[in-house]
Amino acid sequence: MKEAMFYERVGGGRVKCGLCRFGCLIDDGARGLCSVRENRDGTLYSLVYGKICAENVDPIEKKPLFHVMPGSRSYSIATVGCNFRCRHCQNYSISQVPANAAIMGEDITPQQIVKHAIDSRCSSISYTYTEPTIFYEFAYDTARLARQAGLKNVFVTNGYISSEALKMIAPYLDAANIDLKGFSEGFYKDVVHARLSEVLDCIIEYRKLGIWIELTTLIIPGLNDSEDELRGIANFMVDNLGADTPWHVSQFHPTYKLTDHPRTSVDILRKAREIGRAAGLRYVYEGNMPGEGGENTCCPSCSSLLIERYGYQIHTNRIRGGCCPGCGTTIAGIEM
Repeated sequence: MKEAMFYERVGGGRVKCGLCRFGCLIDDGARGLCSVRENRDGTLYSLVYGKICAENVDPIEKKPLFHVMPGSRSYSIATVGCNFRCRHCQNYSISQVPANAAIMGEDITPQQIVKHAIDSRCSSISYTYTEPTIFYEFAYDTARLARQAGLKNVFVTNGYISSEALKMIAPYLDAANIDLKGFSEGFYKDVVHARLSEVLDCIIEYRKLGIWIELTTLIIPGLNDSEDELRGIANFMVDNLGADTPWHVSQFHPTYKLTDHPRTSVDILRKAREIGRAAGLRYVYEGNMPGEGGENTCCPSCSSLLIERYGYQIHTNRIRGGCCPGCGTTIAGIEM
């Protein structure tokens, strides 16, 4: 255990957690919504510090981040727990921890994580699979060491971290893929158990802090696939984040508590991509559909094929010095 950051004692043995936007009031002996932060005699503890449940070497494209060091490898880690309750969570076996359950995980230090990343010839460390906010203390200590070692740091996140916590880690956080799961409060309430407005505010804060971001929307037929909703996401991105912000529109596969909806069709993904481009977004990608061509990066000026992908693998990368070799247009991102 490690004493948590971002909390205050509010009397009666209770504490108020300030790590994410839920701001849980936690009674003595109880845990927050994430199930991995526990109040013990008026002190809030992280129960997952150094308790890794997943540790892998991934292509950076798997995050998905298509404009962050394309073709590089990222050392990916997670602990159990999450502050969301998504009915379609693909990693529910490690994210959805029952209240008061024993915390599983292998003991490891931030120093060991950084060493493993370097030994694996990775260019970055990704805090992913579950929600990195809930293992913030461990991610923060690891990210600082990673920066000293010349590694970049990546969050794959639901976008619900508090402003204070985000500002503290921002100097060490290079990029994030943020799930914008839908564009209605009803969808967020019923499917995610969170508030859309808080996610939108958080996304804008990421941008203002200078962190490179790419957004992902898993399109679920009948729930978040209306043209109005997709157009709302695209317009929000153009107006608040800029036209160079990549948008990944991904295919849904029935899973967990949402098995009564069909897999997303190619036509729906194509429609979403067309809506994004019509709104002015320069980079819109189709996810979970390898071989369909929607994963490729093309020059926004001359339309030349620059990066050809199949799944998470890059077949060809024609970008030179961060620019299109044909017309010289700068391709937005990190070390493109």
